[in-house]
Amino acid sequence: MSTAPRLEPVTPDNIDAALALRVRPDQEHLVAPVVKSLAEAYVHPEAAWPRLILDGDRVVGFLMAFLDIDFAADGAAPDLRSGLWRLNIAADAQGRGYGRFAVESVATELRRRGTTRLTTTWHPGPDGPEPFYLSLGFRPTGELSGTQTVGELQLT
Repeated sequence: MSTAPRLEPVTPDNIDAALALRVRPDQEHLVAPVVKSLAEAYVHPEAAWPRLILDGDRVVGFLMAFLDIDFAADGAAPDLRSGLWRLNIAADAQGRGYGRFAVESVATELRRRGTTRLTTTWHPGPDGPEPFYLSLGFRPTGELSGTQTVGELQLT
């Protein structure tokens, strides 16, 4: 990192840079493109928290958190969760701490909102990001979301 990274909302001034963000080609099957995330944020404005990760004026990543989504099965007691919905780090910016910064930023925002656990999902397998999430303290819950592993990080 050349300067302290920061988060910024997606705005008319930076949307083109957000849409141009690309992960490595071998990672494209692991995460949705930013355009899909922004479309989901548009239709779920009460639950989505999209942010660009900037280093100076350069967009180096995108994250989207989710806030208080009920994961309970039909008829079960509410199971409200918040966490990291998407994380895209630009291909040429990976390995520089931006992913860690993104997760720590989401954790800080969730703590500010009174949340005690951060949930995320990842594709299992040798090409997936599981080692990254485990290194940050996430633990698999034993649940699956589709084919993805569900992990939690305790924030207390």
